[in-house]
Amino acid sequence: MSKTILYLECATGISGDMTVAALLDLGASKIKLLAALDSLNVEGYSVTVRRANSHGVDACSFDVELEHEHEHEHELGHHEHEHGHHHGHDHAALEHEHAHEAHEHGHEHHHEHEHGHHHPHVHRNLADVTAILNSGDLTPHARELALKIFGIVAEAESKAHGKPVEEVHFHEVGAIDSIVDIAAAAVCLDDLGIDDVVVTGLSEGTGFVECQHGLLPVPVPAVANIAAASGLPLRILPVQGEMVTPTGAAIAAAVRTRSALPESFTIKKIGLGAGKREFGMPNVLRAMLIEETAAADAPPAEIMILETNIDDSTGETLGLAMDSLLAAGALDVHYVPVFMKKNRPAWLLRVICREADVPAMERVIFTETSSIGLRKLPAGRTCLARTVVDVTLAAGSAKVKKCTFDGQTFYYPEYESIKALAAASGVPFADLFRDAAETARANDER
Repeated sequence: MSKTILYLECATGISGDMTVAALLDLGASKIKLLAALDSLNVEGYSVTVRRANSHGVDACSFDVELEHEHEHEHELGHHEHEHGHHHGHDHAALEHEHAHEAHEHGHEHHHEHEHGHHHPHVHRNLADVTAILNSGDLTPHARELALKIFGIVAEAESKAHGKPVEEVHFHEVGAIDSIVDIAAAAVCLDDLGIDDVVVTGLSEGTGFVECQHGLLPVPVPAVANIAAASGLPLRILPVQGEMVTPTGAAIAAAVRTRSALPESFTIKKIGLGAGKREFGMPNVLRAMLIEETAAADAPPAEIMILETNIDDSTGETLGLAMDSLLAAGALDVHYVPVFMKKNRPAWLLRVICREADVPAMERVIFTETSSIGLRKLPAGRTCLARTVVDVTLAAGSAKVKKCTFDGQTFYYPEYESIKALAAASGVPFADLFRDAAETARANDER
């Protein structure tokens, strides 16, 4: 059965709020999300889910708005980006990812958490954040994922500032919006039942961002540390500004199970999460639920295995039967020496074929061997995506099978092709086999 995969396409950046918005747009339950957030012992914020438009692209927007936000932004030294978009970061701790933005579209949801005056300038360490997440009514999987994401950010900030992880303080907003973003992303991923996630890489901008401790280069240290630790590829675009936040990078690093898309797939659903930045192009995270499909020339995933024991056919008969079975469409045929009852030496004939070819296989076995019965076993199998390419060698042309798996490519020259070329050219088979594989690889790397 085909497996549903989440593809996070980070072509124009990723942040915590963009991720949550994209997952909500993909179908994650807003009711479950808000109930989970309500269960956390965190106050002093409100959540708004609405539609937004980024350079003509309609997307979902997830906003965390804080009490006394303007006063708090002044305390934390928020910087102002071009085009009047505010987006502050405290890279000595954890970034503040959400801007206070005019709502040009109607509110789809405004959820208040204003039960008391929670002073925004609160210092919390990883143990404090862990206690908050452990106290909430989250599923075990959502809690585990949220803690993993926070741990990745803490490790990155620890390395950036030369402090032990336990001494890293998430004092920006008391980490309110980051707690909400990370918990919300974990809850949404859990609700969608996502286990397999493709992240091919992150697109980042250039320049500097102004933070509490001065200017930091883009990508900021925490993002660079997360990318280095997790092996996430970075693509630098000719764009001024920060497209990847530490929370966004940490989410991508925590959930990624694949670094490459399947060779062939169908798109089942698309979710778009709007960012708050202005880059002169859409600032949107696209999340897609995809289903891996077999290529047109791929081998079947479901096969049949036919077996029979033969103790009274000659070697010539068995050799002819193998040729006939392969000519009739068998995927593979082999003989295994066995001892049958009464200690008779015999052969186990095993045929691998498509279900549709079973009648043809039975006809050959019953007419060309002495078998009077066989066993039929359905089986599944996993096959690498493959294509056959032609390569040109000094001795002539040869065929090479190119197989891919999880971003890796393997090159296997076709035996019959190399055999024929060796016979025609006089060049040793082993030399041609090696040269064909190396040439195919070199052609792809050009």
